[in-house]
Order: sequence, then structure tokens, then C-alpha cells
Amino acid sequence: MHQIKTLGFIGVGIMGEPICRHLAQKSKMKILAADKQFAALERLSKFGVLTSTITEIANESDIIFMSLPSGEIVEDVVFGETGLLNTMRSDKIVVDLSTSRAQTAKKVGAALMTRGIYFADAPVMRTRAAAESGTLGIPVGCNIDVFNRIEKFLKMFGSDIMHCGEIGSGQIAKILNNMVLYETVLALSEASAIARSAGVDVAKIFNAMSEGSADSFALRNHGIKAILPQNFPEKAFPVNYARKDIQYAVDLASEFHINATGAKNLLNTFDEAIEQGYGELYAPAISLLFEKNRQS
Repeated sequence: MHQIKTLGFIGVGIMGEPICRHLAQKSKMKILAADKQFAALERLSKFGVLTSTITEIANESDIIFMSLPSGEIVEDVVFGETGLLNTMRSDKIVVDLSTSRAQTAKKVGAALMTRGIYFADAPVMRTRAAAESGTLGIPVGCNIDVFNRIEKFLKMFGSDIMHCGEIGSGQIAKILNNMVLYETVLALSEASAIARSAGVDVAKIFNAMSEGSADSFALRNHGIKAILPQNFPEKAFPVNYARKDIQYAVDLASEFHINATGAKNLLNTFDEAIEQGYGELYAPAISLLFEKNRQS
């Protein structure tokens, strides 16, 4: 592999913008970025990031990072007529920070390898706040040589970088992480509504949980910071995105004939939340369903 001089970044949305900013500030390299939303690109320009196109990024970048809303969009960027597969030269690296199906990662990785292009699936975990602070968790799927090449860049925006195995394993780790996380958020939403209905201070209930065996990242971040104050801002990780990740988990379980009843129930809850108009709100907004039923 040749020397790395230029980085490309495709998708500077909720998570991509702060990640790209960290790369610009810490790598000191030339960075080209592309997105349909020009406001984020304008903000990033203050840190030296150059607004570009996917074709230009493919031609000029040694490593390309993608941070996109879904696996379907990842495929469009890679396999489209002017996509990466048709425009990149060999001996470069594509790192997908998006959350996709494991099969999508394997498909993309295999296709790129036919052109001599290396690939890693490295979906980011934790919150927008973690992206802002550069403390994301990042499970990575790729061969060890590629991992060794990209690790120093991942450490520029992540504090816990984990090589999970071959291509696809990073996505499986992320998908199952979100499955467990949001099943816990669902349980916290139910607990909150039950406590309020029983006339008990939810803050005290959550505090008791934090000192007991129900303590968790979900409790401290989603429960106490969102469900307790009923604060679900837009431009955070929304219900729509979380629903997509849980669909991937259910599909993965079905592939191996596992009846993931908890994940299926969660998927139904997300669907109901979207029907009620909560799709763009921060994902713990599923608790609004239980609050609404409690009051009706």
C-alpha cells in the first residue's frame, strides 16, 4: 500500500460532521468531503475541509470514509454509475462508518477487492455527544493488515477501537449492540410510565436502578438524560435510524432461524412511534407512546 496523503469523506450528517472535523484537526492532511447538505460542508470548511464530489474524492483520496444513513445508500455510492467501484484506482482503502447489513459489507468488500481496493466495515457506536468529543466505540471488520493501516485514523475520533474479525463482523457487533441497547431503552420507557402512573418519582426510580443490577449505559444516557425529562431533540440519532438498525438485527436473526422475539417487539414499537409522528425525534422518544397510553 502506498503512502497516505489525502483523506476523503462522504456523508457529513449527524455523526459524519464531527468525525470529519476530528480528522481535519488531528490528521493535518488534505481532506475532501461530499454531501448533499451544504451547511455542514460550510462549517467544516473553517477547519480546512474542501468541498468536493464523490468522483473527485474517488480519484484523489488514499482513504475514503463513508458515514451514510443506510446500507442501501452505501451501495448506491459504491455501485452507482459514477460510484467508487468504477472510479477508484487500486491500492486504496474504503472505510464504511455507516451501519449496514453484514451481507452488504461483504458484498461491497468483495466487489472492491476485484479492483484491488481494500475495505473495512467500521460502524460507529455511542451518541452524537461521543462523536463530538471523539470518544466513539468502533468495532471493525477487515483483515489485520488493513486494520493496522486505518487504526491511527479511527483513534482520531474513537476511544475504543476493536478489531472483530473479517469483513462483516464490525456490522454484526454494531447491529447486536443496538439491539440490546434499544431493548433496554424500551424497558426503561415502560418502567418510567409505570412509575409515573403509580405516583412515584421517576428520578428516584432511575437513581435506585443506577445503584442496582439494572444499571447500564442506556439508563445513564437514554433514561436519565432523555426519558426522565421527556427531552427528545431532533438532529440526534432518531427513531427512523434506530428502527433501521433493529430491522437489520431481525433480518440477521432470521438468516440463522433464530426467533428474536425481543427485537421483533421493539421493531413493532418503533413502527408505532413512526406512525404517531415521532420518527425524526431522538430514538428514546418511543417512551412517548407509553406516556400517551398512560394519560388516555
